[in-house]
Amino acid sequence: MRALPRRTLLTGAVAGAAAQLFGTTASAHGRRLGVYLGSFSPDAGVQRGTVDPRTGVLTVGATVPDLPDSSWFAHSADRRIVYVTNELPEGHVSAVDAATGRVLNKQSTHGEAPTHLSVHGQFLLTANYGSGSVVVHRLAGDGTIGESTDLVTHTGAAEAHAHQVLPDPSGRWVVAVDLGTDSVYVYGLDPASGKLRARQQLRLPTGYGPRHLAFHPDGRRAYILGELRSEITVAAWDPSAGLFTPGQVIGTLGDATPPQNFPSEIQVSPDGRFVYAANRGHDSIATFDVRGERLAFAGTTPCGGAWPRHFTLDPTGRWVYVANQRANAVSWLLRDPRTGRLGSPAGSAAVNSACFVLFGRNAR
Repeated sequence: MRALPRRTLLTGAVAGAAAQLFGTTASAHGRRLGVYLGSFSPDAGVQRGTVDPRTGVLTVGATVPDLPDSSWFAHSADRRIVYVTNELPEGHVSAVDAATGRVLNKQSTHGEAPTHLSVHGQFLLTANYGSGSVVVHRLAGDGTIGESTDLVTHTGAAEAHAHQVLPDPSGRWVVAVDLGTDSVYVYGLDPASGKLRARQQLRLPTGYGPRHLAFHPDGRRAYILGELRSEITVAAWDPSAGLFTPGQVIGTLGDATPPQNFPSEIQVSPDGRFVYAANRGHDSIATFDVRGERLAFAGTTPCGGAWPRHFTLDPTGRWVYVANQRANAVSWLLRDPRTGRLGSPAGSAAVNSACFVLFGRNAR
């Protein structure tokens, strides 16, 4: 088995409770946006905060207790609940009431170190990095997490490390990205039984280390980020057949040659004109222009910290927020929605071992 880069888990004490609304609040400067912040903390890995969309300033507020190592979040369809991965040796997922911050319930992921989850209809999908498996949980009518309906473990020449699982834009398929087996898996999901059935295993080059992918808004393309090669593979997606076809491969660094680099996150702008990728090591956000079926590298921008594990565009499209894990901070960069270009870091807020940023409600 080849050596895989391991995340550095910084620890620190956090305290407080979240008994206030996680959504948009009034301020002297207009409407503020609610935000959830993930952290690799042994006690309380979720903090709430607010963002002023005019200035970009993030204000960190109270913490939600009893949610250790909260590395990924996803909203329920009605946005009343936030689902959280607790990336522990004996992993579990939690359902949190978005209005009160109260933990509604937890369920085991039947695996190690869950790193990603997503909602697919009446099911919650979770990727277990440590054990290389994908687990399906049925969601109850009140949004709490029910018992698991299926568990699929990836196999290959190397040790499996499932890093992402999500539905495709058509809702017909489930896609899982496995860093260890250098593969992207496609499954069908039976809505009655909650069982997965294999459709495709897209094998990428040995040592590619696919971590995450992001679909283009047209639902016909996906961008697969390689953590171990600092590359993006543009893959055509056929939603009727449930099949990927790989195409262009492009680097995330341009001409830069840092001593080490492990890309972490990839996102597509809502208008489909730009793709962004985070570089851990080079500590930058790469920008690409979408030109038909291909990407064109536009440049990199310093991320405002160290080891950017995750980033997201705010609901206005004017700001990018970066969770800099080793800097213990979330930074924000101004974005030009017309050109897609990012400005220099405009500020940062302290968040211990920051690893995720999720906006609670749309701007008003």
